[in-house]
Amino acid sequence: MPEHSALEQFTAVVVNGLAAGKAVEIDGLGVFYPDAESWFRFEPCTRPRVFISYAKEDAAAAGRLYDEIESLGFRPWMDTRKLLPGQNWPRAIESAIEVSDFFVACFSRTSAGKRGGFQAEIRYALDCARHTPLDDIFLVPVRLEACRVPRAIQREIQYVDLFPDWETGVARLAGAMRNEWRRRTAA
Repeated sequence: MPEHSALEQFTAVVVNGLAAGKAVEIDGLGVFYPDAESWFRFEPCTRPRVFISYAKEDAAAAGRLYDEIESLGFRPWMDTRKLLPGQNWPRAIESAIEVSDFFVACFSRTSAGKRGGFQAEIRYALDCARHTPLDDIFLVPVRLEACRVPRAIQREIQYVDLFPDWETGVARLAGAMRNEWRRRTAA
């Protein structure tokens, strides 16, 4: 079988999906929809991208947050929902952080002092934040329960509590991100 260029492979995926009457979503780009009149319609993704970072013990709460902010018009990214089988997950996670408009770090009594992937993601997000304008909101810490937020973050960045009233906390989080997104896109 002859080798195909990446562009030919991309084109084949889109054409085959449309020919089968299915929408084809290209993460970060948009969605190609079958259209009877013009063969296809493309809708670019214009919703803000939100990376959700959490410790595995907090997966249920992070999943709930994913669903809620998606329903509010954001494009959340969460490893268990977006990673594909066989995908290089460390690189995929770094890439998702790099292209995110917001990084939401979910703190709990478990995650705050835990070593591993959660802490690595936060450190990488802080590195990425160094490349954004100082007035931009990028990293948004949320507390899932009463717990400490690391001093390095707490002394510079305001966090949102998702307890004792989850809905109010999510509304505050979404409102802050929505206002920041409007400010960025108005310029």
